[in-house]
Amino acid sequence: MKNHKPVSRSGRFAGGPAEDVAQFTESISFDRRLWSQDIAGSKAHAKMLVAIGVLKQEECDEILGGLEEIAKEIGAGTFIWKPELEDVHMNIEAELTRRVPAGAKLHTSRSRNDQVALDMRLWLREEIESTVTEIAELQRALVGLAEKNAAVVIPGYTHLQRAQPVFIAHHLLAYVEMFGRDSGRLRDCRERLNVCPLGSGAIAGSTLPLKRELVARELGFVDADGKPKLTQNSMDAVSDRDFMVEFCSAAALMAVHISRLAEDLILWVSTEFSFVKIADAYTTGSSLMPQKKNPDIAELARGKSGRVIGNLVSLLTLLKGLPMTYNRDLQEDKERVFDTADTVRRTLRILAAMLQNTKVNAETCAAAAADPLLLATDLADYLVLKGMPFRQAHHVVGEVVALAERAGKPLDRLTLTELRSVYPRFQRDALKTFDLKTAMQRRTMTGAPSEKEIERQLRMWRQQLD
Repeated sequence: MKNHKPVSRSGRFAGGPAEDVAQFTESISFDRRLWSQDIAGSKAHAKMLVAIGVLKQEECDEILGGLEEIAKEIGAGTFIWKPELEDVHMNIEAELTRRVPAGAKLHTSRSRNDQVALDMRLWLREEIESTVTEIAELQRALVGLAEKNAAVVIPGYTHLQRAQPVFIAHHLLAYVEMFGRDSGRLRDCRERLNVCPLGSGAIAGSTLPLKRELVARELGFVDADGKPKLTQNSMDAVSDRDFMVEFCSAAALMAVHISRLAEDLILWVSTEFSFVKIADAYTTGSSLMPQKKNPDIAELARGKSGRVIGNLVSLLTLLKGLPMTYNRDLQEDKERVFDTADTVRRTLRILAAMLQNTKVNAETCAAAAADPLLLATDLADYLVLKGMPFRQAHHVVGEVVALAERAGKPLDRLTLTELRSVYPRFQRDALKTFDLKTAMQRRTMTGAPSEKEIERQLRMWRQQLD
């Protein structure tokens, strides 16, 4: 032969592709990470081929042994990947066939179309499990920081303006809730992707009597009762990337939550807030200003959210104009999914470590939470309990706040006489509204930031995360 023919090219072609074409079309540089899933699928397929009489048991045993040897070499980093063989599937198959002649039968009734659909489902199934574990570690770090500072009160903010007092634990637990939803979305995604596409062939299945159920059971594509879960339409099976989109969508929303947490931490470590202090090992300095201590980990976490969101948009754009069924465009899906998975897992891991090395400045928080304006709404609630409609109470307290500003006094330093100059029916107990501890104890409903409710939530999350 004049040219080396990649195994993936059939007898239809007189020669191999031009070198620049081969370089442009190869995917082995990134899809080689699917090697263990590809080998697992090949093992299951080989066993099924024995069941339908295409392979003899001795041939199957040789194939399984060959695949084991290849797996060991890949794991040890000694396997030689050949770019001219395009992808992970052909690299493994070609090497197997070189070592085990029966390997030439392994591709019976199998296409790279259903092979890659299988590999990505297997890979993403494992990746989701690992990501859920990383989320739980971040949640534990948040819960741990909350537990250590359960009695610390800070201003809660709306529009980045001081609003009402909350325990810092309550603020941190808000993110635990967010990440809990992220974990749930990923588990839902795993449930939907856990359907076996192998046996769909290139587009129209096979004329051979394949036992798809056997393969599905072998690879764990089963429901809670152990019943195999199979794709029901061969055309959809090889072109479906919904499960990738769903993963990237869940990851993008999680990245938004990560970014919001990072932004709060960036604000809190600033001199203007100084609510928390991050250990030196998780901050960086300035190349010019020797006094600087920058929250680069949080800033990078915030920045990487754009990357994850971009991967989702890229994947959606890739899919939006494709006709049925498989198109080579789909080769571009993997890098987006791989990058998303890698980015969110690394970010979750480093944020958890950083939070475990973060301390709350209780005195600074207490000084900020002592602002009596944080309890202006409580004063309006006081009037409501006296029978005043809330809208009127809101207006009255607004006039009280304006009076305090004109007098140059903190709200809690107004006298009863001054209060009555705005509304004559104020009673002396109105001044007790500004006792912060009492005010926090009043917030007793489910989901509110009272001490008892915080204790309940911390206990609940500890039980769920342990």
